[in-house]
Amino acid sequence: MQSHCLGVVAAMPQEIAPLLRRMKGHVKESAAGFTVYRFESHGIPVVLIESGIGPRHAAAATKALISLAQPKIILNFGVAGAVLPGLAVGDLVLADRVLLLQDGRPTEAPQPDSRLAGLFFFACALAPFTLRRGSFITAGSIMNKQAVAACLTADVEHPVLEMETVAVLLEAEAAGIPVVAVRGVSDAADEELGFSIEEFCDAELKISPARVFKCMLVRPWIIPQLRRLSANTKKAGENLALCVELALKALGEA
Repeated sequence: MQSHCLGVVAAMPQEIAPLLRRMKGHVKESAAGFTVYRFESHGIPVVLIESGIGPRHAAAATKALISLAQPKIILNFGVAGAVLPGLAVGDLVLADRVLLLQDGRPTEAPQPDSRLAGLFFFACALAPFTLRRGSFITAGSIMNKQAVAACLTADVEHPVLEMETVAVLLEAEAAGIPVVAVRGVSDAADEELGFSIEEFCDAELKISPARVFKCMLVRPWIIPQLRRLSANTKKAGENLALCVELALKALGEA
């Protein structure tokens, strides 16, 4: 039987930290090899799990979250790259549609809960950030955004590229738990990064400072991009934190 708590899945500490700064009295623990945070939002218990990057980690973390907390709803959030013009750094996109990108072709994935997405959107209507309803493109690795854009049809609105949401949806669907998902834009459509996040990660896709330093030594021209990405991720993260805080209140009442 599901509890009345809310579950949250996010990939990286940099995405989670701004939200935790808004949540007083959170408790950190470990479960099934993942870092877990517990806190309350307007009297509703919340269990947040740090999944790590990529679909394999997202699937395992979501499964662990369900086993640990049996949440009534799962919220997936994080940063993403805009695929088409029209989204600025710091804008947020609420998933109306999720596509899985495999072998260069997008296919329909399990979809977020449309009723909860409506409650989410309404809860953020007066907030001081731009929230659009759009499409998530989940890829198994870092992709060239121009190549992704070329394979999309005209009915894919406000697409953002990320790596975890389909995995979260699949695990949640198997457990009968509805999902809502939101992403903050950390890089606009016209900026192709001159590096891959995987280059900075260890075998478990965790950011390795030593690998980051090595990449900067070998390719010093990426340093300005890294600085921009860091600042952009901070902006997106702050907007996401406020958005998720407002959404948790609405979802807790759902």
